[in-house]
Amino acid sequence: QADTDLEESLKRGEFCYIFNSRQMGKSSLRVKTMQRLQAEGIATTAIQLTEIGTSETTPEQWYVGLIYNLVSQLHLSDSFDLESWWLKRSLLSYVQRLSKFIEEVLLPSVSQNIVIFLEEIDCTLSLKFCTEDLFALIRDCYNKRADRPDYRRLTFALVGVAAPSNLIRSKQHTPFNIGRAIELTGFSLEEAQPLAVGLDRIASNRKALLQEVLDWTGGQPFLTQKICQLILSASEAISEGSEREWVEQLVRHQVIDNWESKDEPEHLRTIRSRLLHSSQRGSQLLVVYREILLAGEVTANDLPEHTQLQLSGLVVKQQSKLRVSNRIYASVFNLSWVDDTLAEVDGQSPICDRCLDTKPRYCLSLTIRSHPG
Repeated sequence: QADTDLEESLKRGEFCYIFNSRQMGKSSLRVKTMQRLQAEGIATTAIQLTEIGTSETTPEQWYVGLIYNLVSQLHLSDSFDLESWWLKRSLLSYVQRLSKFIEEVLLPSVSQNIVIFLEEIDCTLSLKFCTEDLFALIRDCYNKRADRPDYRRLTFALVGVAAPSNLIRSKQHTPFNIGRAIELTGFSLEEAQPLAVGLDRIASNRKALLQEVLDWTGGQPFLTQKICQLILSASEAISEGSEREWVEQLVRHQVIDNWESKDEPEHLRTIRSRLLHSSQRGSQLLVVYREILLAGEVTANDLPEHTQLQLSGLVVKQQSKLRVSNRIYASVFNLSWVDDTLAEVDGQSPICDRCLDTKPRYCLSLTIRSHPG
């Protein structure tokens, strides 16, 4: 569904953003969408922000890197001298120069519609300098469509592990409140059918086998493909009717038990790192996640902790409720893991100032923010 939503939205000129957890297929979605847009004569370019921005990159290098990527990928270098053009506008700020490049060079030089993908957008949050002006410029390009027809040919798609509210935090700027969110969800059984073809040689009922895989992974793309690969590595055939027990044994033995040593390529450790090293204090996220584990679901709202949990991939929003994304995550990051980790993070047993409970568990009262952690 995301393939269709993104392509059709960009063809209509809608600004889009795909903000989701890692290993959900964002890059694959971008690549396939670019190919289809190019086939229809739309000029596309994809800028990997991690390639131009590191902790040592200066603001000037970063903005020059943005323009250099646009010039290179849209084949403008034969008619455009970036160095001399940049130096002649030294009295302008870096973001003004980027704005002038779009107005004076990009739009006049490329006659067809243009879609610019900015990938790994979350890396801007860790740079030593502020990049909010870039997102203010993107919003300005959108606003200019009202009286500048050329800007109607220019569309942006932002891709990464972030939330729109993270991109512009300054109260001096209007929030980043444009664009359409493209939702990435796990594979349904129908969407996963291409994977079922590969299971023929090991299972007499490939559909039933694939359904058992999805019951464990929730359709999470990386996990689903990993489990299918593990199934193909097995030597014995899977008889019809034994799919549930067979898959459960495989998942518990090959993925869940001693998961840290078996997490290759890394996936579960990435989720753990995002939980514990989030800009929100790790204990706050864990307390909210613990409530979801105990209750099965909680009502989703705009709390930063809810957003961060969704971006970690650990929980998913369904029908305005937050739930654990799949059985594998719930088995690895279970109550025992949460309690042990909270004890390590806090360095002491929690004490709730409502019930004065000093036992190693967490109260779910409305006073959770007043815990020591």
